[in-house]
Amino acid sequence: MATSQREDTYSIQNVKDLLDRPLKSNPDMAVDAINNAEQTEVLQFLVEDHKIDVEHDGQNSLGPVRRAILESGMASRELKQKVASRGDDTTNLDTLVPDSVHRTALGALQAGKPVVLYGPTGTGKTTFAKQLALDASIGYTLETASPSWTKQDIIGRVEPKYNEDTISYGKEPGCVSKAVLRARDFGEDYTVIIDELTRADISKIFGPLYTAIENDHQTIFTTDTGRTIELDPDVNIICTMNMSDRTVNELDNAITRRFAMIEVSEYEHQDRQKLFSTWTRNQLEEITVDAEELQTLFETDYTQLNGIGPDNEGIIQFGPMHYRDVAKFIGETTRNNGVYENDPKIAVGEAFRTYIVPRLLNAATYSQINKLVDHYDSLDNKFAYDLSRAMALVESELESEEQRMGT
Repeated sequence: MATSQREDTYSIQNVKDLLDRPLKSNPDMAVDAINNAEQTEVLQFLVEDHKIDVEHDGQNSLGPVRRAILESGMASRELKQKVASRGDDTTNLDTLVPDSVHRTALGALQAGKPVVLYGPTGTGKTTFAKQLALDASIGYTLETASPSWTKQDIIGRVEPKYNEDTISYGKEPGCVSKAVLRARDFGEDYTVIIDELTRADISKIFGPLYTAIENDHQTIFTTDTGRTIELDPDVNIICTMNMSDRTVNELDNAITRRFAMIEVSEYEHQDRQKLFSTWTRNQLEEITVDAEELQTLFETDYTQLNGIGPDNEGIIQFGPMHYRDVAKFIGETTRNNGVYENDPKIAVGEAFRTYIVPRLLNAATYSQINKLVDHYDSLDNKFAYDLSRAMALVESELESEEQRMGT
């Protein structure tokens, strides 16, 4: 073992001498160096200068080396967050939601309240949830709810374990219980994000959690090793839901009483323009579609859908993030040898037909579909793009609705 002031510790000089071999080739020795570092600077050197966690565990998996750093009492909070958020591009993105929304959501977490971020599709709720988690804790896990979820997905279950010809049974913590264990093991705040919450039956999956929120001494799960799980104050819970799934008024009163309900809706003009400009500039710089004109189309479509501006009644709430997919599709398909290299105007229409219209129709009522027909007819006439197939999709949906209604 390396030596320094004490026989069983690793100094900066020790790890420098051992860096290439065996620290970078032997994960057990890397863990030993982390567990027995002489001072914080040793960990900083290994993580910040040489990314020892990436070397052994990859970009973002929670392997033994990364876990050793996160569980180290010598690692700083900043160093733990750097390790926990490896490979997460969320850390490089600006927080674009209104400042009041950001501050209120963070304040709710600081006050010990779980948070639900709700709003129309495409407003960046999931991205904001990740940013909020990193504001409030060193890291997070993200789970997407589904109709098959039960309370066991939240607190834990007994599961079979297969070993050749034998079957044994063990306890597997649910997503909230896992966050509790990580917060305790890491000695820092930790967050669990439950995305698209209203895909699941909220009353069914959150029953034991409601009790734990109101009684922090309530045990919700016990692991195989006898560790009890209570909803510790250093565990943050952030959920997201689309308004198209269910309105806030239709939610079970139990969740609106126990969670802070934070609306994420309209982006300011300046923030939208920054998004649209970035996406079109990055995707369209070498092709034949005019980036400024495409930005104008995005802005016109968005503002008319959402009723922004004078004498604009709006049609349906819709977020700006959907236009990123449009810009990427156009960029990829109109490049050299792209399938729409010689038909960029059609590429724009196909992008709207593929990424915008279906998402609108997913939440639109009959009267809104009627308005969408006129809306896209107007855009088709106003801009030098072929939006006819996008409009045809809306018309087809309108016809189907009328047949179902018998009109």
